[in-house]
Amino acid sequence: MAHINHFQYGWITPALSYGLSVLGSFLGLLCAVRVREAQSLGRRIWWLVLAAWAIGGTAIWTMHFTAMLGFSVSGSQIRYDVPMTVASALIAVLTVGVGLVVAVFGQAGWARILLGGVFAGFGVAAMHYMGMAAMQLRGRIDYEGSLVAASVLIGVVAATAALWLAVTVRGTRAVTGAAFVMGFAVSGMHYTGMAAMSVQARPSAPAPTGASGATLLLPIMLIVVFVAFVLFYALLATPTEDDRAASAYLADRAAERLAADRAAADRVVDPAADRPAPPAGPRRRFQRRQPF
Repeated sequence: MAHINHFQYGWITPALSYGLSVLGSFLGLLCAVRVREAQSLGRRIWWLVLAAWAIGGTAIWTMHFTAMLGFSVSGSQIRYDVPMTVASALIAVLTVGVGLVVAVFGQAGWARILLGGVFAGFGVAAMHYMGMAAMQLRGRIDYEGSLVAASVLIGVVAATAALWLAVTVRGTRAVTGAAFVMGFAVSGMHYTGMAAMSVQARPSAPAPTGASGATLLLPIMLIVVFVAFVLFYALLATPTEDDRAASAYLADRAAERLAADRAAADRVVDPAADRPAPPAGPRRRFQRRQPF
């Protein structure tokens, strides 16, 4: 059995992958808040797509492959099948998106959150093990069933918690705390699934083909930076519903003041009419003085 090292570069890769998971969770939850606040269907769909991309693409998929950069097997190079790796990313984004649709749209309730969480959780697990299936090396990969089941359960619980937070959490502090919890859950699911894996070495097997982990790192980081900038710009540039309500209130007040000023300017004022009349005094009688 080949020796497996999950921390080839020490704590750099797990810390970096956890940070990316927290970042994706934070942005995704902020977008989910906008989904709940949006009034039009178009805006809700737009924010839902961004939330699915942030949580499924950054918090889950990018976290997975960043953590895999620290993974090594003694006596074998590791390569990744690029089409299967891309397919695993699409699965993560789509399943999280469907889970968000189930949980956020319609009448919110525990049944909908649980249904969406189960679907998204199995999707996250499918993404993880498809990503592992994309890995090529000189050996046969086996999995311990109990740990696989535990990783799937963690994925379902993490996805359900994420959807519950997406439906209920409000405020920057609450979203930040929830993002740290989600990052921990996603990382726990990943490393539990990795602990279930064992490799039977086959030195005589053909050399693995595909992209190396370092080759995947640059596109992953570019995608993460691009998505983070897009989401931050979208969140900062787009006003919330409260901002729109406040702007509408101020616009109405300004219109009322303008109408009052115009009405006052259009009035014709007679200065004499406004001048107060002098007070009436006693009548004085003038008599002609008689000569002496």
